[in-house]
Amino acid sequence: MQSGFDRRRINGPEESNPPIFEDEETPTWNVGIPRRNRASFDIRPIFLQPGLTNQATGSAYIETQNTKIACAVFGPRQAKNVAFNEKGRLNVDVKFAPFSCDRRRAPMRDAEDRSIAMAIHQAIGPSVRLDVLPKSIIDIFITIVESDGIEGCVAAGSIAASTALTDAGIEVFGLVASCSAAAVREDIWLDPSLRESQESRGILVLSCMPALSTVTSIWQTGNMSTGDVLACMDACNSRCTDIHSVIAQALLEST
Repeated sequence: MQSGFDRRRINGPEESNPPIFEDEETPTWNVGIPRRNRASFDIRPIFLQPGLTNQATGSAYIETQNTKIACAVFGPRQAKNVAFNEKGRLNVDVKFAPFSCDRRRAPMRDAEDRSIAMAIHQAIGPSVRLDVLPKSIIDIFITIVESDGIEGCVAAGSIAASTALTDAGIEVFGLVASCSAAAVREDIWLDPSLRESQESRGILVLSCMPALSTVTSIWQTGNMSTGDVLACMDACNSRCTDIHSVIAQALLEST
C-alpha cells in the first residue's frame, strides 16, 4: 500500500509544470491622451443572461470582460418569529469565489463583502415594491466569480440583482442601471478596470432608474472635487440609458 495516498481525492500527476502566463504591458497614460483600447466615455461590452439558475425564483449572470457575477433571488417568503411589518425586507448577500481575485481569498466573509452588499442594497432597494409584500423576505445571493475592481462589482452586481428580481416576477418600480466613472488626471473615464482605478484620484458609482429619471444611489470614494463629481454623475447618467436598453432586451429575449 502506497504511503501518503488518499483514496478520497483525485491525485495529480507525479510530475507537473506550472502554467506560464505572459505579462501584459503596463499601460502608461498621459494628460490629453485617451486610455488604451477604449475611449474615455466607452464602457466594456456587457453580456447579460437572465434565468440561468433553475432552483432559484429568479437569476441572472453578467459578464463585463474581467468582471463576472452570478445572482440568484429566492422569495418572497414569509418571515417567521418576527413582528408584523407592513413592508417586506430585502436581504443582499455577497460572496467572492476563492479564485475571483489575483490573491486567493479565504472563504470567510470580510468587510469588503459587506461594503459591496450594502452598496448594492442601497442601489436596488428603492426600486422594489416592498409595500405590496407585508411580512415577507426576499433574499438576493450574489457570487463574484471574477473581480476587476470593487466599483465594477458594485455596478455589475446592481445590474444583475435588478435583472434577477424582474426575472423572479417581483414587482418593481423600474429597472436599475448602474455605471462607474473615475477621475484620471484631467479626464473622466467610464467603467474603469482595476488598474485604471489605481491611477485615479477618485471613483463614483451611480445607480438609477432611467425610465423614471430617478437616481437610487451614489457611491463615491477617493479625493474628488465638486466639478469631478458632477462630471462623473453626468457621464454615468447618460450611459445608464444605454445599459437600461441592454437589460430590457435581455429580459425580453429570455421571455
